[in-house]
Amino acid sequence: MLLQGKTVVVSGVGAGLGHQIAATVVRDGGNAVLGARTGANLVKTAAEIDPGGTRTALLPTDITDQAQCEALAALAVERFGGIDAVVHVAAWDSYFGGLEDADFDTWKGVLDVNLLGTLRMTRACLPALKERGGSVVVIGTQSAIAAPSQVRQAAYAASKGALTSAAYSLARELGPHRVRVNTVLPGWMWGPPVQAYVQFTAHTEQVAEEEVLRRLTERMALPELATDGDVADAVAFLASDRARAITGQQLLVNAGEIMR
Repeated sequence: MLLQGKTVVVSGVGAGLGHQIAATVVRDGGNAVLGARTGANLVKTAAEIDPGGTRTALLPTDITDQAQCEALAALAVERFGGIDAVVHVAAWDSYFGGLEDADFDTWKGVLDVNLLGTLRMTRACLPALKERGGSVVVIGTQSAIAAPSQVRQAAYAASKGALTSAAYSLARELGPHRVRVNTVLPGWMWGPPVQAYVQFTAHTEQVAEEEVLRRLTERMALPELATDGDVADAVAFLASDRARAITGQQLLVNAGEIMR
């Protein structure tokens, strides 16, 4: 029970990784405070992971709005008495392309969500985190350090790369308050987005889904993709007191596709 009695704010709770992280928080004994733009996703997740409603609280939250971020943080304090960790899953990851076809107005939107939105949410939780000494866990991406050949997501990678760099500064700034800041960098991760990619690629190329999966996994030291659950377990560790001396670090969860 790594998170027994801990209160964890999770942004970006949808059908994939955010849902899994929220479920892992509750599984490991914590209280999960759920935020996302789509209220229906929050209600569905809360009902599935906490049918009795005693260990979850939720509020539709757009992290591009500072007031909404502050409202989610206030809900955590009001309902559970404080905040021990905040996990940043919320992201704009559906814009594809590189430089030549870039729409820089859209890039600005991606940066506003992925970089500034994460910083807004962190700042909103900061007073409560300082009271207890806590943990900030940022969900980054492997593509920020090694661009994939299968898809182009330059704006997403650039925004997450900037966020990963910002986490170093935050770790130094917040360390005196015993607030830790770490980043988890997932690679290809078996969950709804990658499942959709596999299905789409198999249909487009008229090959079996198993063949698409084989191409992905042959690059990895371990013969399978990491899952949403694997990433959530890494997050739970970094959010817990077991990681009390770890800050300013990046943890790749990628089955050994890239090693550093």
